[in-house]
Amino acid sequence: MAKPKRRYVCAACGSVSFRWQGQCADCGEWNTLSEEAPETAFSAKHDLSSGGRPLSFEALDAKGDMPVRRSTGLPEFDRALGGGLVPGSAVLMGGDPGIGKSTLLLQAAARIAQGGGNVVYVSGEEAAGQVRLRAERLGLAGAPVLLASATSVRDILTTLGGMEAPALVVIDLDPDHALRHDRGRAGYSQPGPRLSL
Repeated sequence: MAKPKRRYVCAACGSVSFRWQGQCADCGEWNTLSEEAPETAFSAKHDLSSGGRPLSFEALDAKGDMPVRRSTGLPEFDRALGGGLVPGSAVLMGGDPGIGKSTLLLQAAARIAQGGGNVVYVSGEEAAGQVRLRAERLGLAGAPVLLASATSVRDILTTLGGMEAPALVVIDLDPDHALRHDRGRAGYSQPGPRLSL
């Protein structure tokens, strides 16, 4: 496959050049050329700029039912979440290693499960046995949490897609490691996006 050529586009007039220069040869403006990323086989296949469905917008002050927040059973965590978890929302927790993210997530998962919610906890950083040990240490070993250990985002999504929607899903893993693992599998020949906490 031929190496894609670099293109530099003038922000002032739209002229295209195949090498960078300080002044646009067509309009004479200075420092207006910027590199445009060439399309690759990967970017063409995964282009998300078209093919979706149109969204419907509503006014911020529109009247309607507000979502009911669900308490995690941990008052300080609920306060940090604005009053609890909103159904259908995603919450990203980040922080330095060892500050207690996994412990806090396990406590919230156990409390929701003890309150009757169907809860799934997937750990990508620890084996299921290690999570059980932490639950025992915290006095939460009897909570009806479904537990798995996995690092492949694809495997996790496939598993979740084949089951009844739980009240809470906790996916506790390092996204850099998970994406690296998935890219090494068949079908991931190009590097993908990199997430950082």
